[in-house]
Amino acid sequence: MDTDGTQGTDGKLILVTGATGYIGGRLVTKLVADGRRVRVIVRSPQKLKDVPWAGSVDIVQGDLQDEETMRTVTQGVDTLYYLVHSMGSGRDFDKRESAIAATVSEAAAVAGVRRIVYLGGLHPEGVELSTHMRSRTQVGKILLDSGTPTIAFQAGVVIGSGSASFEMIRHLSDVLPVMPAPKWVLNHIEPIAVRDVIHYLVGALDLPDTLNRTFDIGSREVLTYAEMMNQYAEAAGLPRRKILALPVLTPRLAGHWVNLVTPIPRAMAMPLIESLQHDAVTAEQGIDEYIPAPEGGLTGYRRSVDLALGKMRGGEVETSWAGASQIDTEADPLPSDPQWAGHTVFTDVQTYSSTASPQKLWSVVEGIGGENGWYSWPVGWAARGWMDKLAGGVGLRRGRRDAKELLTGEALDFWRVEELVRGERLRLRAEMKVPGRAWLEFRVEPDGSGSSYYQRAVFFPQGLSGRLYWLAVLPFHGFIFTSMARNIAKTAEALPGEAETTASEPAAA
Repeated sequence: MDTDGTQGTDGKLILVTGATGYIGGRLVTKLVADGRRVRVIVRSPQKLKDVPWAGSVDIVQGDLQDEETMRTVTQGVDTLYYLVHSMGSGRDFDKRESAIAATVSEAAAVAGVRRIVYLGGLHPEGVELSTHMRSRTQVGKILLDSGTPTIAFQAGVVIGSGSASFEMIRHLSDVLPVMPAPKWVLNHIEPIAVRDVIHYLVGALDLPDTLNRTFDIGSREVLTYAEMMNQYAEAAGLPRRKILALPVLTPRLAGHWVNLVTPIPRAMAMPLIESLQHDAVTAEQGIDEYIPAPEGGLTGYRRSVDLALGKMRGGEVETSWAGASQIDTEADPLPSDPQWAGHTVFTDVQTYSSTASPQKLWSVVEGIGGENGWYSWPVGWAARGWMDKLAGGVGLRRGRRDAKELLTGEALDFWRVEELVRGERLRLRAEMKVPGRAWLEFRVEPDGSGSSYYQRAVFFPQGLSGRLYWLAVLPFHGFIFTSMARNIAKTAEALPGEAETTASEPAAA
């Protein structure tokens, strides 16, 4: 164990900037898993409180623009990863980025850092680049000219859940069956899986000390942006999208459009769109001479999308509302990812403070459905069951196996018991016909002499029809779910005293 609380295999200290970002967070995850000794510098350590590696690295609070901080944080560092970029926010951001790169590289030179590793963007030569891409290229040049040997990787669209580039593809394809789009949707793009980006970044640790150059990295699979959206749609179970390439949408208009139809902020959408104005294809494969391809070869685009959707692990990843800190692969979400990353999620949350004991309240929760019904608007639930039957679904007629006790995996009307922690938590997965995936979750907790009731409906829409479905049923949620929470609590409060003892028996089993 090192004095800073971290442990490493070779004792060499690695400094990662941008650890709260998409690539940086996944790189640190990999470095820690490999037993490397890692230090990160962040302005807000609070952002790292939920990441799984927070206790395994040296976290320094500081600003990359502060010369004194950088001189201190680079002491003893062998390799510095420069993974910060503002995505074009604010006036004169390019000048600010150049100044930060100069400050960091000067501190690295003074401290005797052996190697800087940078991740920039793929771009063609001899064309006028966007401000965003020009800034990234200039940062790479500053680092390469710093006197500290630098590896500047250049990558195109990075595919993985949470990547801004991938999320734009995801949200646009999910929402729009017919898509008027700028003519750049016909430009050629060479995407790369995030796992392969991490592979190359880690591989840079073992490159010759004197090597100072750029490397283009990609999947070796060239597609148009339109083809990427349609392959995503196929992987997500959506019909092919009709994409109409129009010559009239400027990057600014396209940025407003993306912001309107997706949750991606306009400040993020604009630089992404600007970077797509030209082809983004590797011009050389010199990296092959230094870092072998990952075991099994580079990841193709369709497989990258499947990984991002969780399909390569026997099921889909519930990225935005359950288990986000369980990192299985680089393609999975991190707690530090922005809120717009991952699936679009609609929720309805209800809470209620009840005078009933947790045992009484739980007995009502576990007895829900079947003959007991759903504690709100019975006619509405019955109508929903008949609609489901007419659509070829299971309807409400399945009922439940036992009037009081549930088991994980069993059917409950048109739900399935997905998770059961008796006395505490119940999660049901919808098996009715809906354009998406839906869950209903209940939690019971002690609250003084009474109990606290928590109820959440969660819906992952599929395509435009899923979003329209949620909007159609939204007016009914105000009284269905509100009255459900209230009536469940009131039913528990009305139970006779002996019900508490009866209900506690299965809870203790």
